[in-house]
Amino acid sequence: MYVLDHPWVFVLLPAPLLVWWLLPPYREQTPAVRIPFFEDITRAAGIGPTEGSVVPRANLLQKIIAPICWVLVLTALARPQFVEPPIEKTEPQRDLMLALDLSQSMDTRDFNDPQGNLEARVDAVKAVVADFVERRPHDRLGLIAFGDAPYPLVPFTMDHTTVRSMLTGAVPGMAGPRTALGDAIGLSIKLFEESRAPDKVLVVLTDGNDTASKMPPDKAAEIAHQNKIRIHAIGIGDPNAEGEEKLDTAVLQKIASATGGRYFFGQDQQALADIYALLDSITPANQKTLSWRPRIELFHFPLGAAVLLVLGYHGLMWLLSIRAARRRNSEAEA
Repeated sequence: MYVLDHPWVFVLLPAPLLVWWLLPPYREQTPAVRIPFFEDITRAAGIGPTEGSVVPRANLLQKIIAPICWVLVLTALARPQFVEPPIEKTEPQRDLMLALDLSQSMDTRDFNDPQGNLEARVDAVKAVVADFVERRPHDRLGLIAFGDAPYPLVPFTMDHTTVRSMLTGAVPGMAGPRTALGDAIGLSIKLFEESRAPDKVLVVLTDGNDTASKMPPDKAAEIAHQNKIRIHAIGIGDPNAEGEEKLDTAVLQKIASATGGRYFFGQDQQALADIYALLDSITPANQKTLSWRPRIELFHFPLGAAVLLVLGYHGLMWLLSIRAARRRNSEAEA
């Protein structure tokens, strides 16, 4: 639609009439007759020189063009604009990092799929996490794999296709056979440093206890809490196992509670799917929509029309003066 950015400018519309009404005409002293004895004549006649007003006469064309040009100039000063339809941009308000344990134990085939068939832990995790990613279209997602050490597979991005692609290509042992849970949390904190999102969530999944970290998991959780990062911990290992394969539920619970998150235990693929569905519900879509309407300036059109009218008038007067001069010359020759 068309709008005026400064419509109040039109209060100046009657300004020329007020000037004509309130200000006197321009006056100047000029001798009417140039003769050497002018003062003697005026003294003998008993009169003296007077002041006159210079009031140029306007022709009909000037009386038409002048108000039109004044209205056009005021219209240009009012800044006419064409406002285009609104453009909306959705800005994510949550950054969500997924940290997946890809130690060698993730290849263990002890997970039941919905049909009751045994499958490897990593296959169940990839299927469930891929579905979770699909349901988070408005969040920036990142992906970390950890084993002997943590590795950033995907930095925070809105390109969820890349996240799913990297998730599909993840295999057990690609990050080493052991588990560095504390270092994975530490790397997540590092990646969150550049985040400007008001809501920061880390979902960490592991099937063993921490045996390779340089930073203890509980210390990493304290730092995460200081950086306002909420951690949800998911355990899928065997709490009754021995050694590295034993799931340390106490540590996972401590990590989650220290940051305001929750701890979950997934014993099969369906339970894991239910966990991610619950996470999806407790971290609802959180986005900010920005909207603005582009404006196209149109002041040059009325301003250009006013200039063209003035130039056209003076051009016409010039042609008429040339024509009158030629006519006078022709009459003089005749």
